[in-house]
Amino acid sequence: MVIRLAPTRGGFLRPFGCGWFIREYLLGKGPEGSRAIDPEQGAPQADINYEYKEALARATARERTERIISNMVVRGADITEEEAEKIYQRELKRVSRKFTHMRYHSFLMYFGVLKRLGWVKATEVTEPSTIQDNYAPAPERTYYRLTKKGIQAGDELWSNPLFTLYPEIGPSHMKKSD
Repeated sequence: MVIRLAPTRGGFLRPFGCGWFIREYLLGKGPEGSRAIDPEQGAPQADINYEYKEALARATARERTERIISNMVVRGADITEEEAEKIYQRELKRVSRKFTHMRYHSFLMYFGVLKRLGWVKATEVTEPSTIQDNYAPAPERTYYRLTKKGIQAGDELWSNPLFTLYPEIGPSHMKKSD
């Protein structure tokens, strides 16, 4: 009997995958405690990236909190809701945003794959960018939303958009079974 060890929703180090999060976020579902948006208006890439990293931080803090509380209960402690919330808030502060893996450039590259697949597209909505003084004006922030094709793509395709875009590289990265 073969038992699949890889998680189904995220990767080995993430509680959920980036593709899943982007799809759910742009559908307006507010996944993992992120803010809900209007799916027709969409959201700028920077906002999607921020919400993804914050959602990963919350999920990581939740997992750490569960582990801590579980160990405390095994040792005989009685934990109240208030104490559990304090532990969660402490762990949330401890999660490094660098720990949540994807840097902004990597996110833009990933998002570019989604654009090439035709799963996301720019909307007519833009807004001015603001950056620090003494710099040239920044380009406007463009909002993106899911396309019909992106909505209809299944979980398997969204789990690895790069392999979907370049199916010929997928088999070279899969473990060979004996």
